[in-house]
Amino acid sequence: MAATVITVTSGKGGVGKTTTTAAFGAALALLGKRVCLVDFDVGLRNLDLVLGVEKRVVYDFLHVANGQAKLHQALIRDKRIANLFILATSQTHEKDALTLEGVGRVMDELKREFDYILCDSPAGIEHGAMMALYHADHALVVCNPEVSSIRDADRILGFISSKSKRAEEGLDPVQEHLLVTRFDPERVRTGEMLPLSEIRDILSAELLGVIPDSKAVLKASNAGVPASLDGETDAGRAYREAVARFLGEGRLPAGVPDAAVINAAMGPGGEPRGFFRRLFGRG
Repeated sequence: MAATVITVTSGKGGVGKTTTTAAFGAALALLGKRVCLVDFDVGLRNLDLVLGVEKRVVYDFLHVANGQAKLHQALIRDKRIANLFILATSQTHEKDALTLEGVGRVMDELKREFDYILCDSPAGIEHGAMMALYHADHALVVCNPEVSSIRDADRILGFISSKSKRAEEGLDPVQEHLLVTRFDPERVRTGEMLPLSEIRDILSAELLGVIPDSKAVLKASNAGVPASLDGETDAGRAYREAVARFLGEGRLPAGVPDAAVINAAMGPGGEPRGFFRRLFGRG
């Protein structure tokens, strides 16, 4: 089977893109897939921190792309999941140091070795983001349930269909998926956050998953552990369920008003039940 490239992207920063790359990739690896996480955010390099491997970085993405190191010198194997690898990026170069030719060589080599390649893209539509989106088979657009995040996500969706290698070669378009992070049903009810129904109306991408606003995510990131490794937390289960849906094991219900979903999901005393218990990993 040819490798599948998933680019994790967003219209604005701070929505949980790097956390999602680590969690989604780790969940795929837990299912036996051979996975490589590639950091395209030149100059920042946060993916290695989220995975807790920052002290093990010797060679990076740019070293390989420029022919200064072999791929296997730069790949770092995760110590918790044997089939999960990371290719960190440079903190000392500018974002335009990535070239289409250099990135293409690295991606071609990665495709021969892995089942899934997850590209952690910079936010927006700058050079590094376009490099990450160019090779995508799937685009996982991460957004928060707020107006500015949804607006920027809508903008990035417009670029995905026209700027990819698939579009250039006349292949099937990049498959677009939406992941809503930091979702809080109580704040939706009070009008502080947009309901899923409105997000679906604005964005045409398939809603792949909803990650609850959870202290478990910050705790995992600070510890250098992908949030999906702990299947007992609400966020960990939500990430695992999103991966299951990505692999074809079910879909979120479509066309159901969120107020009705939330009201039907809440039992006596405000305890979630049914769909929302499953969605937030409590059932």
